[in-house]
Amino acid sequence: MDSSAPQLIHWTENGEQHSARWRSESGMPPPKRVAIADDTTNADTAYRLACEGTALLWRGDYQNAKQLLQALARRADRSGKPKKSKAVKVPATPTEAFHLHRQAQSQRGRTLAMLLIPFDADYTIPLRRAPDVKQACNEAYGKGEQPFIASLRELLGLIGAHEWRRNGVMIPALGERIHPHYGVFSPVRGEYVALVNDVPLPANTKLAFDIGVGTGVLSAVLARRGIPRIIATDQDPRALSCAKENLALLGVNEQVELLKTNLFPEGRANLVVCNPPWVPARPSSPIEYAVYDPDSAMLRGFLAGLKDHLLPGGEGWLILSDLAEHLGLRPREQLLEWIAAAGLKVKQRHDVRPTHGKATDASDPLHAARAAEVTSLWKLETA
Repeated sequence: MDSSAPQLIHWTENGEQHSARWRSESGMPPPKRVAIADDTTNADTAYRLACEGTALLWRGDYQNAKQLLQALARRADRSGKPKKSKAVKVPATPTEAFHLHRQAQSQRGRTLAMLLIPFDADYTIPLRRAPDVKQACNEAYGKGEQPFIASLRELLGLIGAHEWRRNGVMIPALGERIHPHYGVFSPVRGEYVALVNDVPLPANTKLAFDIGVGTGVLSAVLARRGIPRIIATDQDPRALSCAKENLALLGVNEQVELLKTNLFPEGRANLVVCNPPWVPARPSSPIEYAVYDPDSAMLRGFLAGLKDHLLPGGEGWLILSDLAEHLGLRPREQLLEWIAAAGLKVKQRHDVRPTHGKATDASDPLHAARAAEVTSLWKLETA
């Protein structure tokens, strides 16, 4: 968010008009209606107001606010389930199931984001029993400058991201941990990292490009595999900062050059690796761009530019799940057409089935698609 032109939230309290800076990493606009809430506010009233679009600025005990948020979540989850007396509408297609699921997630998120808390300029929360969240806020927002209002749900996300960053994610291919930063996609899908670690490299690979570096995990794997020089790109300053920290912790930072640019650096390489977002749908917040690729823009950009950045005999490695195919969002034929139109051909394809929890969770609305999902490393070369 541009701190030079902050959005403001306005409310009336004790008969006086107030305003403060509004902060939302999800891009949610400041609520137009704000009511004051405290320890006397019951969950049913709070949920009704939130559903109507009235935000609740909390003035009570912080721990009670967390309990209220949990109560709101329970009500939101119950309201999302069909009444027993009503016929359950079964989505006609996997695509319809996906869009209904996204719609329900979005509505739930908007409702739960209506519980707001105040912050002082130094990220102190002026509420009873409030925790010290200064480090988590500094990691996500940068240095504090002025008081602001944000949703409690967003704060809990910041705290969770801080814990992920501190504890890290074990990467078996490295035998070490990667520490994701707030807003940078965490490499919890280990199967795609294993593919990059196990698939044979092109002969005499002296230079590799890592397109969309994220946490730096794939650059680290390639460096550990002995590639002497890697140029890793990303447009997101958070990702570049995250990758820089992880590569230094893993001791491979001298092999990897980080570059802020869209897709490709200048020149050609023996190996060009890209793990774009897998689902061609519009993200509901900036943070979701790591998962959702509107109109497959990054995927198509990578394929269109790959030929001009490969050395003779070089390979492009596209790491992609076929979840979008099972959801009816992008057919396999379209992917193959884009590959051919870019002057490329498929040299090999290496497949692996995901092992994450959702792949076996029968209660997941998208279970059928997730159960059939396969992650592939497509080896591409010039046609």
